Amino acid sequence: QVQLVESGGGLVQAGGSLRLSCASSLVTLDRYSIGWIRQGPGKERDVLSCVTSGNSVTVYTDSVKDRFTVSRDNAKNAVYLQMNSLKPEDTAVYYCAARPDYCGSSWSMYDYWGQGTPVTVSS
Repeated sequence: QVQLVESGGGLVQAGGSLRLSCASSLVTLDRYSIGWIRQGPGKERDVLSCVTSGNSVTVYTDSVKDRFTVSRDNAKNAVYLQMNSLKPEDTAVYYCAARPDYCGSSWSMYDYWGQGTPVTVSS
């Protein structure tokens, strides 16, 4: 069983930055593609970006393309989502999720999920 834990969410003012972390104490994350997915209030889950086991990154959501960056640190067994220039519309619960194959564009393609970390961006 793959267990993922997100951290780093919180309250930030518009224009600020946060870095979310995704870690696991049970599995080696570099064996999986790891996606960052968010669900805003009253909205569906959207896949923002994903990094493969080979460290190839795909961005799926245009609104975060120049502001959010996914990266891996295999030595720390962690994947990060650096979020800059945050906007109120970025308010959501952010999840990391894993799949043992290539990255997927739909949240339903991911097999293992963390519990989510909330991000609130105030105007």
